[in-house]
Amino acid sequence: MKTAILYYSKHHGNTKKLLDAIAEKYDVDLIDVTEKKGVDLEKYDRIGFASGIYYSSFAKQVLEAASTSLPSGKKVFFIATCGSMRKLYFKGIKAIAKKQGCESLGEFLCLGFDTFGPFKLVGGIAKGHPTEDEIGAAVKFYESLEG
Repeated sequence: MKTAILYYSKHHGNTKKLLDAIAEKYDVDLIDVTEKKGVDLEKYDRIGFASGIYYSSFAKQVLEAASTSLPSGKKVFFIATCGSMRKLYFKGIKAIAKKQGCESLGEFLCLGFDTFGPFKLVGGIAKGHPTEDEIGAAVKFYESLEG
């Protein structure tokens, strides 16, 4: 199954660590949304969206890429890293996928070192994340999609 993962991972590379571990084991195309605009996703059977969380949402660049490039009826999944765990982070990206009539295969969320906004003042939160166990869990999540 041909898979692409569109992602944004800039501040500490938390999300990219998860994706690199997945790409090491599986044939996936990783697409940095800050480098490639207007990607043709028609050729992919499955499309992932991955991002750090900014103000309780996926990065605006990922949301925009999903809004403008996601073909209808695709199988989609979501991966995110965050400073504190809350399931509401997926609301916006899932709404875009639903509007396109896509089938949601699942979501993965883990902690990531966060110094965004006010967290910078206290030296950040979730230091040391994602851990090797969390990276391994992201790979296991992706493996569950392969089944």
